[in-house]
Amino acid sequence: VQLQASGGGLVQTGGSLRLSCSTSGFTLDYLTLGWFRQAPGKEREGVSSIRKTTGATYYVDSVKGRFTMSRDNAKTTVYLQMNNLKPEDTGVYYCAVSNRALLPIEDDYDYWGQGTEVTVSS
Repeated sequence: VQLQASGGGLVQTGGSLRLSCSTSGFTLDYLTLGWFRQAPGKEREGVSSIRKTTGATYYVDSVKGRFTMSRDNAKTTVYLQMNNLKPEDTGVYYCAVSNRALLPIEDDYDYWGQGTEVTVSS
């Protein structure tokens, strides 16, 4: 059971990054894939989610209009395009999957990838 998140890095305020979450090593079916982040000294929070079957997406208010989830045609890789990045977007970003969640609520997610670090400098 493996999820692989990648694409983090250091970027200036206003810059962009695209995170990837590969599910090719994940053999179980799932309902929803979510992105979460944990800023230094803070609890992990949900950022966005995408339903596997319909592609329906959800974003928390703080990233609406700036972040976009998408996926490849094979549905094995899910992307998080992050534009107009702000220092408050800094943190370790995780992808996770759930068989029951519709929204990025941490307790509803069972399988987690390792994080990828995003740092936005001011």
